[in-house]
Amino acid sequence: MRAYARRMPRLRRTTLALLATALLAGGCAGDPRSTEAAPSSAGPATLLDPAAFADVIAGDEAFVVNVHVPDEGSIEGTDAAIPFDRIEQQQAQLPADRSTPLALYCRSGNMSADAAVTLAELGYTDVVDLEGGMVAWEADGRPLLPPGA
Repeated sequence: MRAYARRMPRLRRTTLALLATALLAGGCAGDPRSTEAAPSSAGPATLLDPAAFADVIAGDEAFVVNVHVPDEGSIEGTDAAIPFDRIEQQQAQLPADRSTPLALYCRSGNMSADAAVTLAELGYTDVVDLEGGMVAWEADGRPLLPPGA
């Protein structure tokens, strides 16, 4: 097991450790056996379920960023589409004020988790991430705009 753990990317090991901690503490968000109702924080971003994410992006304060590549659609109200692995190079598209709330999403949540790490390294302090990404968004009955829209 240790040899396998050394080969896993650090982020994946951290995610697995957080998941194990949550399960040992009585479940995790979205688990019907869980007693946790509040958003969870995993790393530099706060994970929000689709309903909570919708509430955040409905306001005018959050800058909404789709970080998924390739383009597989978007959530209405998205302010920018920046590939998760190009955040640093394309930071001019982001608000200059590092305290501006950012709302990230991708297709499943993996790319946005990577983007959140980069944003934290760039000094952004208020980042939320759509837990489960566009897959969870659609599963919750919420529409996506088609690619290129």
